[in-house]
Amino acid sequence: MPLPRSVTRVTRGGITYTSNVDRIKYTMVELQRAALRDTAKLIRKRIIEKLKKLPGMKRSKRIYSSSQYWVRRRETDLQIGFKHDTWYGVLQELGTKNQPRRDVLRSSVFENIDDIKRVQGAYLSALSDENRALGLISEEEYMSLEGEDR
Repeated sequence: MPLPRSVTRVTRGGITYTSNVDRIKYTMVELQRAALRDTAKLIRKRIIEKLKKLPGMKRSKRIYSSSQYWVRRRETDLQIGFKHDTWYGVLQELGTKNQPRRDVLRSSVFENIDDIKRVQGAYLSALSDENRALGLISEEEYMSLEGEDR
């Protein structure tokens, strides 16, 4: 969706009403998506750091392609996790009969809550300055790529 017109003017009975609600709604949604995108990048980076510490994974390239994030446009939400059926991702996160629960994703999020608040606060504080907000906005859907953080 392109940036809406800045104002809508309506004249009734000699009084002119000026409204920029559409532009502000657009800016709020796009800033929220940008904040989610940077939050996802931060969490994915921390997940990869933890996965590298596991035995045999220090130089493995599989961990880059197993962890992904999706910032969806229509739903305006963030999904972060592991690809389906990666033994070093899902099975170690949840644990199995023979595999202990390592809890990499969940603990990465909980340990970095302050950083997440800081990142999202930087974007949402830009709402008061329209020029700064428009500089932070990008309209594409985001999905992590294999090899993005190498």
